[in-house]
Amino acid sequence: MSRPPAAVRSAPSPVPQPPAAPAGHSAGAAAQAAEIARCARDLYERGWMPGTSGNLSVRLRGELSGTALITASGRSKGELNEDDMVAVDAETGEALRTGAPRASAETAIHAAVYRTTRAGAVIHVHSPFATAVACGTDTPERQSTLELSRFELLKGLGLDDPSRTGIPVFPNRPVVAELAREVAARLREAPQGPPALLVVDHGITVWGRDLTQARNRLECIESICQLCTLGARSVTFRPAA
Repeated sequence: MSRPPAAVRSAPSPVPQPPAAPAGHSAGAAAQAAEIARCARDLYERGWMPGTSGNLSVRLRGELSGTALITASGRSKGELNEDDMVAVDAETGEALRTGAPRASAETAIHAAVYRTTRAGAVIHVHSPFATAVACGTDTPERQSTLELSRFELLKGLGLDDPSRTGIPVFPNRPVVAELAREVAARLREAPQGPPALLVVDHGITVWGRDLTQARNRLECIESICQLCTLGARSVTFRPAA
């Protein structure tokens, strides 16, 4: 008597796997890299990062807090993905891996902010009104301070006294390392100062505990600068101490 054919067992369904981290990044860093790409796209679509200008970075969390991810040089900020981020030493700006992609040319300024503040994210853009206001200083070759007062949006900057503040304004140095040293020195002198700086003829840099807070602060300052440009207040600069 013949035996019935054995039942055919189907192969087990594959277990879904989490998405792989981009090359060179841990899974946690990959999530932060994706957040940078999303934020960059938003700022690009507002017209604040035209061409390939501007840069964003985040300090990694936990045991990796000595590392920052920053946008690569020469990339459109509207087309970034997780692989367009470069790992650097958060406080020196030195790349942790050789080869392409290359970190933003202004990495040294981000590092200056990280080593002198408690920032977890830094954003640099060429938003039109902040840039226009920065162009108005009478001493473009020297440091100065943009005086702001009585704007309700100053409350969005996390200041001890939200009724007034002075945003540091720096000359547009051709050597970024020189500008970064000036930024670090100024921030050490005024640790309770606003979480932002302007560079003449260039743009604005803002920071916060994360990208969301940094972006919110950027929006507040850009709006204040728009109001100044429209004549709501006279724009006042004073020489740096």
